[in-house]
Amino acid sequence: MEQRRFGNTDLTSSALGFGTWEMSTTEYGEIDVDAASRAVNEAIDAGITLFDTAECYGPYHSEILLGKALGTRRKKIVLVTKVGFRIEDEPKPHIAGRDSRYEYIIDRAEGCLRRLGTDWIDLPLIHWPDHKTPYDEPIRAMEDLKAAGKIRHYGVSNFSPAMMAAAEYVGHLAANQVGYNLFDRRVENAVLPFCRERGIGFMGYGTLAYGLLTGAFTEETQFLDWDWRSKGSAFGLPLFQPDAFAKELRAVRRLQELASEYGRSVAQLAIAWNLAQEGVSVTLVGMRNSRELQENVVAADWKLTDDDHDAIARVFAEEDVPTYRDARQAI
Repeated sequence: MEQRRFGNTDLTSSALGFGTWEMSTTEYGEIDVDAASRAVNEAIDAGITLFDTAECYGPYHSEILLGKALGTRRKKIVLVTKVGFRIEDEPKPHIAGRDSRYEYIIDRAEGCLRRLGTDWIDLPLIHWPDHKTPYDEPIRAMEDLKAAGKIRHYGVSNFSPAMMAAAEYVGHLAANQVGYNLFDRRVENAVLPFCRERGIGFMGYGTLAYGLLTGAFTEETQFLDWDWRSKGSAFGLPLFQPDAFAKELRAVRRLQELASEYGRSVAQLAIAWNLAQEGVSVTLVGMRNSRELQENVVAADWKLTDDDHDAIARVFAEEDVPTYRDARQAI
């Protein structure tokens, strides 16, 4: 599989990354935990070398499950996790706001190391900006964790260019991880250009638009009450609200027709499109089982032509589906 470098750092990984939000088991639909754990090892066999998790996925469930699944193969991969949410453990673990204070980041990193069963993390990220704390404060914590040998690199997630600039006063970011897919192109306006200019790697999450680009949804699709998509909003965009959802499904059907001309799926088309965008270091995709893994791995080698990109653009124009390029970034 293609290997890509994170900006101007010495960190490299497979272009396709294994996302584990689904392994939270509490927020993202139903999942067979055993099948997902098997997919982790099959992914390594297939050449995927980056695995992304977060302490708030569950909370804690995803890190624990991923750590167990990796076992002794942990040294073969680039391990990414995220901190920066305040998590309270009573009456049961739950997110209680954002917290990027120096002391808190140091403390939470220790918990991540323990749950993942490792002595170091290759790339910890500040999950969301804490607007009550100076944006460079958690970076000072990351610098100290790096000096202590507990992390190799560090970065942020969902930071705007101004926030990244503030963070870089005290150290260089290896990556910014932000949502990016055919239905959400907000990063193209400022975030991606900033990352390219500053030598910061870019990791795109939500590549399959949180299930929209799998082809599995219909107008009758309903989400479980505890599934975050049931609220209709996706990081500030109305992707799962009825009117927008109906338009998006029409576009997905046409994208599927385009993909089928190559004997591919709409999910594979979405992955190939994401990987083709300038400045993308890693495209993250959730992989709940062997079938999804195999489908995604094949997509990583698909190179779209200029005609393909033009055809995709026509679908969005003719179906009047917005891509939100100029919309406000979720921060």
